[in-house]
Amino acid sequence: MSRTALRICPLCEATCGLTLTIEGTRVTGARGDRDDVFSRGFICPKGASFGAVDGDPDRLRAPLVRRDGELREATWEEAFDAVAAGIRPVVERYGPHAVGVVLGNPNVHTMAGGLYPPVLLGALGTRSVFSASTVDQMPKHVSSGLLYGDANAIPVPDLDHTDHLLLIGANPLESNGSLCTAADFPGKLKALKARGGTLTVVDPRRTRTARLADRHVAVRPGTDALLLAAMAYVLFDEDLADLGDLAPHVQGVDELRAALREFTPEAVAAACDVEAPLIHALARELAAARTAAVYARIGSCTVPHGTLASWLVDVLNILTGNLDRPGGALFPQAATDRTPRPAGPGRGFALGRWRSRVSGHPEAKSELPIAALAEEIDTATDEGEPIRAVISIAANPVLSTPDGDRLDKALGALDFMVSVDPYLNETSRHADVVLPPPPPAQSAHHDFAFNTLAVRNQVRYTRPAVPLEPGRMAETEIHARLILAVTDWGLPRSSEAESLGKRGTDPAAVDALVVDQTLGKAVKEPHSPVYGRDPRALAAQLTGDNGPERRLDLMLRLGPYGDGFGVRPDGLSLERLLAHPHGIDLGPLAARLPQPLRTRSGKVELLPEPIAGDLPRLARAMAERPAGLVLVGRRHLRSNNSWMHNVPALTGGSNRCTLHLHPEDADRLGVRDGQPVRIKGAGGEVTAPVEVTADIRQGVVSLPHGWGHDRPGTRLSHAAADPGANVNQLLDGSLLDPLSGNAVLNGVPVEVVVPS
Repeated sequence: MSRTALRICPLCEATCGLTLTIEGTRVTGARGDRDDVFSRGFICPKGASFGAVDGDPDRLRAPLVRRDGELREATWEEAFDAVAAGIRPVVERYGPHAVGVVLGNPNVHTMAGGLYPPVLLGALGTRSVFSASTVDQMPKHVSSGLLYGDANAIPVPDLDHTDHLLLIGANPLESNGSLCTAADFPGKLKALKARGGTLTVVDPRRTRTARLADRHVAVRPGTDALLLAAMAYVLFDEDLADLGDLAPHVQGVDELRAALREFTPEAVAAACDVEAPLIHALARELAAARTAAVYARIGSCTVPHGTLASWLVDVLNILTGNLDRPGGALFPQAATDRTPRPAGPGRGFALGRWRSRVSGHPEAKSELPIAALAEEIDTATDEGEPIRAVISIAANPVLSTPDGDRLDKALGALDFMVSVDPYLNETSRHADVVLPPPPPAQSAHHDFAFNTLAVRNQVRYTRPAVPLEPGRMAETEIHARLILAVTDWGLPRSSEAESLGKRGTDPAAVDALVVDQTLGKAVKEPHSPVYGRDPRALAAQLTGDNGPERRLDLMLRLGPYGDGFGVRPDGLSLERLLAHPHGIDLGPLAARLPQPLRTRSGKVELLPEPIAGDLPRLARAMAERPAGLVLVGRRHLRSNNSWMHNVPALTGGSNRCTLHLHPEDADRLGVRDGQPVRIKGAGGEVTAPVEVTADIRQGVVSLPHGWGHDRPGTRLSHAAADPGANVNQLLDGSLLDPLSGNAVLNGVPVEVVVPS
């Protein structure tokens, strides 16, 4: 007999609620959960294919350990023993920084990825940390850190209430939104227009989102910051800047006016390829709207001035009085956020507290640029030891970062590598140990990261829809045992078993120690609801079937809506959340300033020194013009980076690896639709078929990211049958946004060569 179970979809940032149909232990169908408090039944093709993703026959079912040069199935005990034997000697001989930790995008889509990597990094003590953030959103974290003192304080557009939405480098009809968690983003944009609002899209491609817009501005790739700076100039020049209720919370307005004086619409027009009158109009419309929000995403982050563009997005929201007000851009408040502290000055945000060993790239948010990972492994210097071992968690940087060929070789030369991954992919094939998590239906789910970016405050939790298969290990336990295998982390060693990475300690001890440390701090904080209470008595009140659930209960009870361990009887706890299987609605976003601010001044610091120091570089870009074609990426609704190309239901049709080329460029090159061409860049060349389309501006080509599944030694049968081309191989990794270390992926020059 079939049954149904609820599950929050983990396949993109929209976090929609699903109702799964299950036959025995197999997921046979998925539909939108109409009673879900956030998504209200919305579902996209990825969610509808949940069963196919969950049941992919190429998913690894047991750990792999390299023996005599080959990866072979092993027991969990053997796998963790091998991890301990591989990582610990590196740390003991060369120090913790010789171990690199690489965190992939899927980490933020799992409960385990939200709970355990911070513990691993704290216990290991390495500064060699890399993540997908530096090929994605790090500029937004850095700009938020500099403006608000907290790199995770990212305001999101109030989609349900705004009258005017300006989207830059974002295509939410394909991505479902990013750094802006919104189920049914397309429906919200249509609702905006239906209520008389205005949608403007700035993008070099006429995307599905751009087709919906009232106005599409086909800006030259990489010039978003110039366009935004000119709009801010207009607001000052025409006396349209009006901070309203924000004014008492902002400093640096006059300094900003002076800093932007050379970025006139007339000065930037040629570089942006946007006429000056249109730039004036964009600024005036933004200022005239009753409520408005500017929102930018990956297209504006993965460019040479990504941090400045991210900063200017918030500058425009601030200068028009639309930051922190309904209908504008607001700071979400997640249920598992820390207990809100009283408003006041904080420690601020610092960049470059340490630098990479080879090229001296500054740290940002405790991470180094992932584009520098290969050189940190394969290059010897006098500035410390190279990375000799790597712990890769849900990451595939061979495909997702510049110059995968060099990184491929570097990973192959490591002393040791462990990968937590369900697949043997282009990166994990180099591992000495592969630890495969179970399919998503066999895991519990709560979105720690995405709820901090949600357009409506809510909280949801789903327990595993299907029990663990024999021989599988819960993903949370894999992470806990990985921590125990590579470091003692203050835990007492068991006098019993010598297996499990030579650490006989029960993995539940990791969760117990986190609970003890968290409560130990909370009872000493005067603003905490448990101030002055006994932490052991509080720990005894926690509920849950396992350590991860107890930690979730702890975070809910100490959070902004929590019961405070009995202080607020109507507050949140795990027990209350479990009683609401479709989630609990916590209400619309609301104004929160000055409470989220952590700057040293206690105010929004509108012109931080690192930003002011980078503006001359932006000014020089006004004179730059590409001589030939430039490259931009793209993504399809049925994919998410390199994750899903092994699922037949999510590939084929329009989800193909083709080079988009404008008809006039095709005529000039003598290329016909479907013809294979070679694309050359600083990092190498790839071959892809041409797709001639007027949906891309002249002088620009587009190749989707996440493809290139043609390397030997993987177990991705469907993806390997139609591998596509790795767009990141066109990049050599030398182009970075200097403030954030983010790789420049868009607006880079390429050459298209037609085979003779």
